[in-house]
Amino acid sequence: MSQPQDEQQPRSGDQRPRQDRAPRIGEQRPPRQDRRPRPLLRTMLGDVLRRTRLDQARTLADVAKAARVSMPYLSEVERGRKEASSEVLAAICDALRIDITDLLAATGRDLITQDQASIIRLDDVRSTRVPNRPHRSGDAICQLAA
Repeated sequence: MSQPQDEQQPRSGDQRPRQDRAPRIGEQRPPRQDRRPRPLLRTMLGDVLRRTRLDQARTLADVAKAARVSMPYLSEVERGRKEASSEVLAAICDALRIDITDLLAATGRDLITQDQASIIRLDDVRSTRVPNRPHRSGDAICQLAA
C-alpha cells in the first residue's frame, strides 16, 4: 500500500541538507541574516523598464504613446510608484519591443545581483591599510566614501 503524498520518503535528489538547495514553494525559508530590506518588485520592474527605454534612446512620450498609457503613469511605473497590472506591463513591453519574459528575467538577475551585493562601512575599514602594489596599465582602483 502506498503512503500518503506528504508521508512519502524523500527522493534521492532531495537528500541534500536544506541550506544547500533552494526552498520549494510553501517551504519555510531560513531567516535572513543581513536584515536588509527587500526591494519591492514594482521598483525592480520599473528600473528594468527605464533602463531598457534609455538603452533604446526612446522618450517617455514615445513609449507611453505606443503602450497607450499616459506619460505620467509610465513615469510612475518606472519609478516604482505604481504597481502596473500584467496587462499594462505587457503593453509597455510590446511598446519597448521586448518579451515580458525578458523583463522578468532581467528583474530576476537584478534581484540576485542586489542580494549578493554587500556594503562595507567606512568606519569598519579605516584602520585597514590597502597594500601598495605597483600599478599596471589597465589596473583600476576604486575608492568610495559616503
